Amino acid sequence: MSRITASPNAIVRPDHQTSIIRPVLSSALLFMLIAGIAYPLATTAVAQLLMSDRANGSLVIRHDLAIGSEVIGQQFTLPEYFHGRPSATVGTDPSDSSKTIDQPYNAASSGASNQGALSKKLLDAVAGRAATYREENGLASTALIPVDAVTASASGLDPDISLFNARIQAKRIATARGVSIDRVLALVSEIANRPQLGLLGDSRVNVLTLNLTLDQVLPSPSSAR
Repeated sequence: MSRITASPNAIVRPDHQTSIIRPVLSSALLFMLIAGIAYPLATTAVAQLLMSDRANGSLVIRHDLAIGSEVIGQQFTLPEYFHGRPSATVGTDPSDSSKTIDQPYNAASSGASNQGALSKKLLDAVAGRAATYREENGLASTALIPVDAVTASASGLDPDISLFNARIQAKRIATARGVSIDRVLALVSEIANRPQLGLLGDSRVNVLTLNLTLDQVLPSPSSAR
């Protein structure tokens, strides 16, 4: 019984090559149209129809200008404003592009410090933040303080603080704005976001929203300028 073997000099017929190339190109074009054009357009259309505010970045508009986003924190340092959670984000050093420097709430470089719980650098940073927080808010050196006042979030862009944190800062705000602490606390409670479905997460308050409302309801001389 003899076997039939292909000759090493056999030539592939052109029509056979065409039969292979055609389905490959057709499949590539089909999936490009579906995954690269149709799907993105469909999801964008649905997002714009059902949740356009969120799809466009949850921007906060004042006097026709975008001054921030509800989902990205900002750094506030003046005593008459609530201060947000620390941020560990970094950015390019303007004087040396090969190096990075601390740039809090840098949305282009979201991330955490990635320092372990036993990191001396982290422990020193937390201790320094705690001392500053107690000094700013007139607390005793042994006073308990909220964890979100001394630790950065995983994104470095957390826009919210806990109610515990906001209530401690309320005294400083009231003093700086010349109003009673009860008025500031009432404003915090009014703006606070409660846990989703009453169960998920903790009560919190958006710092940018709170500070904008402060300037509208309880303006201070410096914020009026």
